[in-house]
Amino acid sequence: MHPFRTAVENRDLDAVEALLAENVVFTSPVAFEPYPGKALTAAILRGVLRVFSDFRYVREIGSADGRDHALVFTAKIGDRKIDGCDFLHFDEEGRIDEFTVMVRPLSAAQALATAMGAQFDRIREEVAEALATDGR
Repeated sequence: MHPFRTAVENRDLDAVEALLAENVVFTSPVAFEPYPGKALTAAILRGVLRVFSDFRYVREIGSADGRDHALVFTAKIGDRKIDGCDFLHFDEEGRIDEFTVMVRPLSAAQALATAMGAQFDRIREEVAEALATDGR
């Protein structure tokens, strides 16, 4: 089992964050522009874990060189079932530098957009706190 999967399934957000490269780029299934940086990506992932229930990975697919990984998942947002995939790319140091999420069906993606929109004030606060703590 991939360490990222283990960290997410154990809801170990410190371990998840430790696997992110400083320059990671997060591409959301419900936002046009990607989100750059470790602090923002970690805060978004915390928000996702707050809005998803019954989250579980159901399949792992990895490249031969280990630099690309796909984790297929199911979850619920309210009463909507959502299916999705986390596409991860790893840098030379083994940290995630590209993180792309795709989800279906459209009604669940719309529910995700609404739920995550409600999280963004908290996400901004978490990012500001993380950057202040890191001295940036």
